[in-house]
Amino acid sequence: MVRRIEKDRSRFRQIVRKNIRKDLRKYITHTGMIGRKGKDLVSIPMPHIDLPRFKFGLKNTGGVGQGEGEPGTPIGPGQPEAGSGKAGDLPGQHVLEVDVNLEELAEILGEELELPNIQPKGKKNIVAQSDRYTGISVTGPKSLRHFKRTYREALKRQVIMGDYNRKDPVIIPIKEDERFRTWKTVLKPESNAVIFYMMDVSGSMGEEQKEIVRIEAFWIDLWLRSQYKGIEARYIIHDAEAREVDQHTFYHTRESGGTRISSAYELFHRIVQAEYDTSEWNIYGFHFSDGDNWGDMDNGACLRVLRGGLLRCCNLFCYGQVASAWGSGDFLRVLEDNLRGVENFVMSQIDSRDDILDSIKTFLGKGK
Repeated sequence: MVRRIEKDRSRFRQIVRKNIRKDLRKYITHTGMIGRKGKDLVSIPMPHIDLPRFKFGLKNTGGVGQGEGEPGTPIGPGQPEAGSGKAGDLPGQHVLEVDVNLEELAEILGEELELPNIQPKGKKNIVAQSDRYTGISVTGPKSLRHFKRTYREALKRQVIMGDYNRKDPVIIPIKEDERFRTWKTVLKPESNAVIFYMMDVSGSMGEEQKEIVRIEAFWIDLWLRSQYKGIEARYIIHDAEAREVDQHTFYHTRESGGTRISSAYELFHRIVQAEYDTSEWNIYGFHFSDGDNWGDMDNGACLRVLRGGLLRCCNLFCYGQVASAWGSGDFLRVLEDNLRGVENFVMSQIDSRDDILDSIKTFLGKGK
């Protein structure tokens, strides 16, 4: 019975995993995912999953093809019109919410997007080994002998051979009955990493644009945390001025005003210089805007900060431009004309929520 339950549970998890991969784009664009995130789990809404089984009916209880009838006689009661009839006592169709481990969700994301593992830098890039018990084997050291499984095998053998006496239930395991725990060694990177998320919150960035940024930042953060054990996240919002905020403010702020992108890049660079040794830390920058910057003067200031040291500090610097009816979108063109071909600089254009998955693959596909 225990083995059957374990097999059913494993099969259920495989079905869940298959459904998540099939509809990953839909789940990624789901705003409620951020709100459902717990400490270690996230709830995934999906259609009810039924494992197939035979259902036996009752004989000679009437129905199609049984008994006499006249042409035109209704086979059964018709469906009532919507909104008519009395309250029923039958269950309806419900949506099942499945709790999925965040580590497993990151693994599914990486498999679906074919994301390479991160290649970290720095002297602190050590890898810790941990052993995880994963199954049962017929061989192994005595210290790992599984008591219950060994005696269960002995009981089965004695029952089959007719040696088991219910009145005198003596169970004596032999060597062939012994079962042992098995394990596999799991490598866990312990590199130090810091992620800077920067978001334009000016008046030209509408609520839909800001929501796209928050969703994408959530999934990027999920993947990077699966690659690093020691990780920090810093959040910067900007309009005409930039300031560092906490995670809650980043995900819920609703500000407006003009746009000066260089203010965010300058603040990012100052924090890195003051707090992070670039030879020891893996540094990531993700900036999202609608590209409506304050003129050529500030575009030039942004390029000076990027070329003047910010790009040399970062493993990867990513710029995502979110389409907006109010933004000019010129900043992406400026970056393309001046920074195309820089190895650790990546750009992505995000026209709608459907582009989030492709944008994440563009950003993280190099494994930097």
